[in-house]
Amino acid sequence: MIETAGLTKFYDSLAALVDLDLAIPAGSIFGFIGPNGAGKTTTMRILATLLEPTRGGAKIDGLDVRTQGAKVRRLVGYMPDVMGVYDDLKVYEYLDFFAAAFDIPSRKRPGLIDGVLELTDLTVKRAALVDTLSRGMQQRLQLARVLIHDPKVLILDEPASGLDPRARIEIRELLRELGRMGKTIMVSSHILSELAELCTQFGIIEKGRLIFNGTLDAIRERMGLHMKVRVKVAERADDAAALLGALPEVASVARVDDYLSVKFAEGRSADGLIARALVGAGFAVTAIVPEEVNLDEAFLEITRGAVQ
Repeated sequence: MIETAGLTKFYDSLAALVDLDLAIPAGSIFGFIGPNGAGKTTTMRILATLLEPTRGGAKIDGLDVRTQGAKVRRLVGYMPDVMGVYDDLKVYEYLDFFAAAFDIPSRKRPGLIDGVLELTDLTVKRAALVDTLSRGMQQRLQLARVLIHDPKVLILDEPASGLDPRARIEIRELLRELGRMGKTIMVSSHILSELAELCTQFGIIEKGRLIFNGTLDAIRERMGLHMKVRVKVAERADDAAALLGALPEVASVARVDDYLSVKFAEGRSADGLIARALVGAGFAVTAIVPEEVNLDEAFLEITRGAVQ
């Protein structure tokens, strides 16, 4: 549904985007992740036909964003990272304005507006002034706006930015519902854990270059995060650490409080190895549990934290 090939954008001599190749399947929820200034917004603006690339190409549902912009805009709902608030409009007037901008006949607009208000849980705010809404409600209104013309593709730039925890959860649940409706969603963030439960695929960008593209399991495999366990023994923890550290299957052992954090070498399995080694050496093992994956740490390790 979304394809880019060698997509590149320069601002004078600054390379904001370099040779970006993406392929996002229809119906997927794609998490686009990177530090601030990495190139996420530039990519999204190009896909939304709001910015011309320096070179390379991009397509939405087979339509070229450079030469078929009008058709692309019919397929895309783009939500920027900063909301344009129309202070003197009521919620339904705001949505009616954008419905008219998409040439939706006036007789059809009331039903469409009611539908998107219900979907975004804003029906009770129908007659409220836009600038009286909370930040979370304004974000939901932005989603209602991009849905008014029933686009196939949603391109959402930091939709949860600045929201409190409850509002972030509400936005995430709304995006999950839109995914179930068959929308293809590209959503950006700079926090991996924020999108971990939502997205089916991830792309990580840094300094304008794509440095990872795949599933969450692939991220875990790359970082070795799925190959850690916590081990507790009744006594002689230092001796147990030395024993485990000498195993060829073990990459490292760290003493953390009252347990041992054991990381396995790439491609090695934890199946029964720890228990057999410790029990065979006479240690009393009280617990062996998988170590919780820290996705924020994974993001920091995959990226170098530097932007141009």
